[in-house]
Amino acid sequence: MRNIVVGVLFVFVCKVGWAQLPRPTEEHVEWADCEIGAIIHFDINVYEPEYEWRSQWDYNPDPKIFNPTQLDTDQWVKAVKDMGGAYAVLVVKHCTGFCLWPSEAHEYTIKNAPWKNGQGDILAEFVRSCKKYGVRPGVYYSAAANGYYKVDNPGLVKGNDPEKQKEYNAMVEQQLTEIYTNYGKFFEIWFDGGCLPPEKGGPDIVSLLHKHQPQAVVFQGPEGTNSLIRWVGNERGVAPYPCWSTTHTTTSSGGDKEIDRLHGNPDGPLWCPGEADFPIRHGGWQGGWFYHPENTKHLMSLETLIDKYYTTVGRNTNMLVGVVVDQSGLVPEVDVKRMKEFGDEIKKRFSKPVAAMSGVGSEVVLNMKKPQKINHVILMEDILRGERVRAFEIFGKTNGKWLSLGKGSCIGHKYIHQFEERALSSVKIVIDKSVGEAIIRDFSVYYIQ
Repeated sequence: MRNIVVGVLFVFVCKVGWAQLPRPTEEHVEWADCEIGAIIHFDINVYEPEYEWRSQWDYNPDPKIFNPTQLDTDQWVKAVKDMGGAYAVLVVKHCTGFCLWPSEAHEYTIKNAPWKNGQGDILAEFVRSCKKYGVRPGVYYSAAANGYYKVDNPGLVKGNDPEKQKEYNAMVEQQLTEIYTNYGKFFEIWFDGGCLPPEKGGPDIVSLLHKHQPQAVVFQGPEGTNSLIRWVGNERGVAPYPCWSTTHTTTSSGGDKEIDRLHGNPDGPLWCPGEADFPIRHGGWQGGWFYHPENTKHLMSLETLIDKYYTTVGRNTNMLVGVVVDQSGLVPEVDVKRMKEFGDEIKKRFSKPVAAMSGVGSEVVLNMKKPQKINHVILMEDILRGERVRAFEIFGKTNGKWLSLGKGSCIGHKYIHQFEERALSSVKIVIDKSVGEAIIRDFSVYYIQ
């Protein structure tokens, strides 16, 4: 009788654990399926690279220097599409405070630039280009820093003047309302450095998001937002492993210092997966995020970009590539070429598996008609049911014997395992630990030369 009671209790606990697993929103799932995105940086400092907003509080570059005579957002977005990017985030207001749309909140915007005689709107053109190429549009607005308003992280005015803080908060809320109401639905909304909440002196951003962009996925946004995603702790395109989609808290760091241990937590109550951002021109002026001729020598090689794919997408995070726009208003041709090379190589590697299946349970076996050369295994969970797998091992069968190919913990949206090529007749995944029954959305094997 005691054994029966214990058995029933065990089943009950397992079911409760499964039922209480955090689940992603539909927007989270769509975002994870995108896997690759771009964040496009363009600002007035491209025309005055010696300007340093944090050390020049009493100076702002004149809007008259901002004149991208060949600006073509179609060229930007097509380059993202060719890279394999399914979404693109435009930086419309970085730390200088200069705005790429004609905001009515103040005068430090493109409406006072010579480009299109002050009648242009880069954000509007960008959104139209995204629709044209089938790329989901996103927007970046830094509420934490603004050189024009003398504001630094985490969003406080210099000198701590309460009236100036109130004025700044009202300006931020007005600008975000303009962005969120005049340009349609955004797929991803980016907050670099997080958002200072009202109770700590910041603007009320949560209400604006809920009211105007409730379906957006929000990077480093304020807690209480519907579909949060988090930073992985560095700007190198290297997610930690494991990197769980669930966590106890979000991240709100400014991104200028590397942070360890942002692995998430498999027992965390909040679904907030990681996004790994890095500039394609890594290093040099402004860290490579903004265009400078000298940064061309820092352009990542194709091999490095492929490696970043494995350490981001292959570790249950999205890969967000930083793209620059030069003074003419174009993505440099050398960058465009590299982006396409990367997109073509990813398609070449992963468009045709040797074999694939889905499965449920503690052991899923993928059999092939005859031994095949294999050197990659890709695993995906059905994350709509929660992140269930906690530990697993991959085995390959050769000459009638099962050999271990590797062990892991987190699968989440996607886990990529590469190993020395072997001729295998079967491959199996053994789930050593899970919360509830493991649900494998995709179990596929590849041979990549």
